[in-house]
Amino acid sequence: MEIQDTKKKVHFVSLGCPKNLVDSEIMLASLMKDGYEVTESEEDADTIVVNTCGFIEDSKKESISKVLEMSELKEQGSLKNLVVAGCLSQRYKDELVDGLPEGDLFIGSGEFPRIAEILKNREQGATEKRFFNLPTYLQEDDTPRVNTQPFWRAYLKISEGCLKRCSFCAIPKIRGNLQSRHLDSVVNEAKLLVAGGVREINVVSHDFTDYGWDLRRNNSEATESPVELLRALSEVKGLDWIRVLYLYPDGITPEMIQLIKEKNNLVKYFDMPLQHINNEMLKRMNRKMTKEEIVKVLDLIRKEIPEAVIRTQFIVGFPGETEEMFQELLDFVEEQRFDRVGCFQYSPEENTPGGKMEDQIDDEIKADRFHRLMEQQQDISREMHEKFVNQTIPVLVEGLSDETDLLLQGRSSQQAPDIDGVVLINDGEAQPGDMVNVMITESHDYDLVGHIVPD
Repeated sequence: MEIQDTKKKVHFVSLGCPKNLVDSEIMLASLMKDGYEVTESEEDADTIVVNTCGFIEDSKKESISKVLEMSELKEQGSLKNLVVAGCLSQRYKDELVDGLPEGDLFIGSGEFPRIAEILKNREQGATEKRFFNLPTYLQEDDTPRVNTQPFWRAYLKISEGCLKRCSFCAIPKIRGNLQSRHLDSVVNEAKLLVAGGVREINVVSHDFTDYGWDLRRNNSEATESPVELLRALSEVKGLDWIRVLYLYPDGITPEMIQLIKEKNNLVKYFDMPLQHINNEMLKRMNRKMTKEEIVKVLDLIRKEIPEAVIRTQFIVGFPGETEEMFQELLDFVEEQRFDRVGCFQYSPEENTPGGKMEDQIDDEIKADRFHRLMEQQQDISREMHEKFVNQTIPVLVEGLSDETDLLLQGRSSQQAPDIDGVVLINDGEAQPGDMVNVMITESHDYDLVGHIVPD
């Protein structure tokens, strides 16, 4: 007699940034606690959760496309619940529910921790599809969470919302105002992750340099600050690499740079989204620094930590950007020789000041500027990679290469997961999670190649 598998099965699709991934991991833990089994195959799932991104136009299109793709499984009869969660749901709560009948439940960024309860109520006959609240949820150190990354690394989210009000960005409308977790809560979670085998933590928030501002404003005795958080994390035993993502330049202080310089496990990696360098553009974007102030920060980092990797992002085609302004940006990138550069073509976002500006830029001009900047940066990145040849660097092994089973793959401390390139290892043996020394013998546009140096 064949025994039927009656266990509830859930499949997750997490789109967008690592902060969204942490939310998915919290939902995953909640559902597993409620008896769900996780399946890597969407065809086997009776519940699929699409955790959407609503940041820019491309990510919105990707989210809707993925929901429609998953909804096709309903025709096979296995899929019972299609949950649309995350930022896109929160941002377009009315339009999305009405415009996407394929979705069974719509859960915003303020209600996602209740997903198990919401699904249970649906099983019991509840017909409500909309679950939205103000985005005031804040994770604690005892919040159940399943780390979906390889066992040796994890993301650590330290806050929700954003203090900044950049004119191109809708994040504060989606995620709300800045809410920082207490320092003890963050450090305790880091210790729990280490106890589970994590050696590398990537600290994420909308702006690391604003961490603790809200707590200090409301309590004169609060000590939460970016520097104090870095200091506390650097003292967690077992953490080999602590990498901070999203540091806005206006909050990078000499004290922070000095601490990163002194602590071996604080990775010398500065991920600074500059967005532009022309002062008029910076002002229109509502950025709080001038070109001169930005250059001063960059000079200080390079003076104190010459080996530091600096990664940045720019927006081209923002309303009012002239060819002269763009050329100033090109000249700046050429002069600064950034290790890595990302670039976005500006997309007008509704209910943002930038989206309401009259002097919008033609799409063809945006695309042309994007390609010109990235072609220039590709040559620079190749040059910056060449400096690693003949150096021996620590590499965290991740397993077989994505390209071929004949090579191992890993990352140096100056390569962030899912963002930067990798180190391909063509000689030597190691297991995933091992830290090995690798002699770099070749450099490419994004990746490095080398062999393991025996201890």
